[in-house]
Formats: sequence, structure tokens, C-alpha cells
Amino acid sequence: MIRYSRSSGFSLIEMLVAMVILGLTLGVLYQASAGAARNVRLDERYTYAVQIAQSLLADHARLPPGGLQLSGRVGDDYHWELTGSPLDVDQALPQATLYQLGVVVRWEGDGSREVALTTVVPELTETLEMPVEAPND
Repeated sequence: MIRYSRSSGFSLIEMLVAMVILGLTLGVLYQASAGAARNVRLDERYTYAVQIAQSLLADHARLPPGGLQLSGRVGDDYHWELTGSPLDVDQALPQATLYQLGVVVRWEGDGSREVALTTVVPELTETLEMPVEAPND
């Protein structure tokens, strides 16, 4: 006759508890990785919107007298608005007209998102180019 000891191996209940713990742990890990992937996509879209806004600000480093108001689209997703308005400055400053230039880039995704950047730029003035004389040899 063969005798089996109760201390050898795991019981069925112990195996079920281990499987439940494993299942819960894998579920939590799956949700964490899915959330991280979603955050990466969102960060990528924010980065692209900031690049659009910085590009627009760089393209309008000087504004025409009276300011500026433009809008447009980049691709199918991104809509931008560029606004330049005169800035009130202290009269003690040199004779320069400054403008507050702001850009807002919006896009749709998991809800409506936007990035807004603002800077100060001078007024576009016509400058006379001075002729450059060749050095005398």
C-alpha cells in the first residue's frame, strides 16, 4: 500500500489563490503599460504643437504697424491663431513700438487641447541700407 503525505506539493486551493494573484498582477501591469503608451502619444502631440507655435513666432519676429491677426491649419488636426497687439510700455524707454505676439495651437484628441505661447517683438520699420564701400588698397 502506498501512502501519500499531505505535506508534499500544493493543494488545489493554494493553486487557485496563486492563479488569482497572478491574474490581478498581470491586469495591473497591462493597465500601467497602456497608460504609459497613451501618455507618450499625448506628449508627442504637445511637442508637435509647441514646435508649430515656436515656428510661427519665429516667422513673425517683427510686426507691421497696427498689429496682426492670422489663423490657419497645419495638417488635418492642428488649428492655430496668431495675434499681435500694441504693448503699453513706459514712456522713458527709447522710441520703439513693441507688440505682444501670442499664438494658440489647438487640436482634438482625447478632448480639446491647446498650447499658448507669448512673446514681445518690435514693430517692422523700413531701414535704409547704407552702401558698403570697398576698402582702399
